[in-house]
Amino acid sequence: MEMHFAKWHGTGNDFILVDDRTGTFPEDTVLVQRLCDRHFGIGSDGLILIQAPRLEDTAFHMEFFNPDASKSFCGNGSRCAFAFWRSLVGDEPGQIAGDHTSARFTAIDGEHGADVRGTWEVGVTLRPPSEIEFLDERMDFIDTGSPHLLVWVDDPSQLDLITEAHAFRYNVRFRRLGVNVNFLRWDSRSERLDMRTYERGVEAETLSCGTGVTAAALDAIHRGVAGDTAVFVRTRGGDLRVEAYYDQVGSMPRTVTLIGPVVHVFSGSISI
Repeated sequence: MEMHFAKWHGTGNDFILVDDRTGTFPEDTVLVQRLCDRHFGIGSDGLILIQAPRLEDTAFHMEFFNPDASKSFCGNGSRCAFAFWRSLVGDEPGQIAGDHTSARFTAIDGEHGADVRGTWEVGVTLRPPSEIEFLDERMDFIDTGSPHLLVWVDDPSQLDLITEAHAFRYNVRFRRLGVNVNFLRWDSRSERLDMRTYERGVEAETLSCGTGVTAAALDAIHRGVAGDTAVFVRTRGGDLRVEAYYDQVGSMPRTVTLIGPVVHVFSGSISI
């Protein structure tokens, strides 16, 4: 069986995207793992199926698989999914200009909105967290569609990230379900967050993580180091921003939007 796919990335967070609107993709754990494998498959931080809509007034459903075949929501993946969906419904492959400049879609955690922001940018709405759990003076926990531990450090670039992240990822609380571990600091000179992320499911560092960027920005607002509207975040794969709007100070945000570039890398086919 020949499978056609497209490869996209959002600030280095790369994904395999497949048009599965007919619902024929074989959801096989071994197949997903092999396709995502960087040595024996296409290679990616996840596999995304664009499926027929499941709710009225939505354009599509996004089914996301981590490289270990577990399912979750993915912020950068959803931005790429929207861009890929646009290429399927009339625009040129690899482009995000033209019609269909906004859409509603569903994912594992519910309904989301997406829209074009400039020539190569896409914004996607995320589910606002219900709470921010304070763990200690340098750590908080936030669920932004995926669970995130936020660890404030002096300089993320100097960390032995895998070793540091494993101490949290495999501790008593998180070892069974897993957690994404984000190391961050506020750069007062450039007024932005710098961060690195270890992702569960990938079980390695990724160049960027959309739900992690969102969690980090909300934590920076919550801790009072960032303003309460737009937070700029620099990952190893590039820059993103998070827009959050609050009804009142100290509450959880009413709306949260992740915004950044998406890039079509290539399209191809593979025998499965």
